[in-house]
Amino acid sequence: MNGQNRKDIYPGLEVDIILKKDQRSGTLTRGIVKNLLTSAAYHSRGIKVRLEDGQIGRVAYIVGDED
Repeated sequence: MNGQNRKDIYPGLEVDIILKKDQRSGTLTRGIVKNLLTSAAYHSRGIKVRLEDGQIGRVAYIVGDED
């Protein structure tokens, strides 16, 4: 699942994000969502989140979505 809809993303969810510095290369960083930074219900490039380790980026894929 992609990370464009805010309703699909919540703290504790495992996601792959694209950091600002990796936008050109598309390198993904995996982590656990600490909090959501985008207030809009939808964002075409992905909802911006802060991971538990402090990194900030836009959600590319939702990993922890097997249930």
